Amino acid sequence: MTSRSYDVLAGAPDSPVLLHVPHSSRFVPPDVRDGILLGDGELDRELDHITDAHTAEIAAVAAAAAGSTPWQFVNRLSRLVVDPERFPDEREEMLAVGMGAVYTRTTHRAALRPTDFDPTPLVDRYFTPYAEAMAAAVAGRLEATGRAVIIDVHSYPTGPLPYELHGEGPRPPVCLGTDAFHTPPALLDAAREAFGGFGGLATDTPFAGTYVPLSYYGKDPRVSALMIEIRRDVYMSEPGGPAGPGARALGSALAALVDAVPPHPSA
Repeated sequence: MTSRSYDVLAGAPDSPVLLHVPHSSRFVPPDVRDGILLGDGELDRELDHITDAHTAEIAAVAAAAAGSTPWQFVNRLSRLVVDPERFPDEREEMLAVGMGAVYTRTTHRAALRPTDFDPTPLVDRYFTPYAEAMAAAVAGRLEATGRAVIIDVHSYPTGPLPYELHGEGPRPPVCLGTDAFHTPPALLDAAREAFGGFGGLATDTPFAGTYVPLSYYGKDPRVSALMIEIRRDVYMSEPGGPAGPGARALGSALAALVDAVPPHPSA
C-alpha cells in the first residue's frame, strides 16, 4: 500500500513487528515549501539538522537480514511538513519551542513559518491520514498475530541543538525510549542485548518515550513499543553527510532485536 506521504512495506504474515521510520526523508512538496520562510540554503541546513538521515536504510537492512521479515511504515515526507509523532493538541510539550505537529520554528529557534500560519490544512492533508494509516497497520498486526510490536527508528545529533528541551542529559551512542504502559521489560532487555556493542546505551536520555497511535495509546496492552535513537556519529558524517559502515552494523543489530521478538504471544 502506497500513498504520496508514506509507504507500508509488507513483512512476514506472522510477524508482529512494525518498524516505524518517521523522520528519514528530506522531501518537502513545492506547495508546502512556499509557506516556509527560509531561503534555499537555509532550508538545506535545517534539513541537515532535523532529518534522521539514513534511518530508512538502516530499517531496510534490518528487514532484509531478519529471520522473520518485519513490516515497515516509512514516512516519505520531511518532518518539516508535519511531524507524525507529535500530539496534535496541547498535550505536546514541544509546542513550547514551536515544534508541535506542524513546526513554526527551526532547530535553532528561528522563524520557520509566519506567526499567523494556520496549521490546519497540513494536519488535515498529511497528519490525520498518516495517523489513520499507522493505526490500520497496527490493527493488521493485531488481527494477524494477536499483538503488535512497534520499533521506532530515529537518530539524533552528537551535540545538543537549541530546540531540545532536555539536551543537558547524557547522549549515549544508543538511546532506548520507553513508555510505562507500552514497553514491556523483555522488549527493553532484548534491545539492550542487540545494541550493546556500540559503545554504550541508556534509557530515555536525551529523548524519552516512544510512538503509539493515539487510538491505542495507553489503552491496549497488546501494542508494545520501543524507540531506538542512534547518535549520528555512530554511522554518518554530521550534519547531513553520507552513511558509513556503522549503518549496516546498526541494521544488523536491529535485525537481532526483531528476531528476539517471538512470532506469537505465547512463544
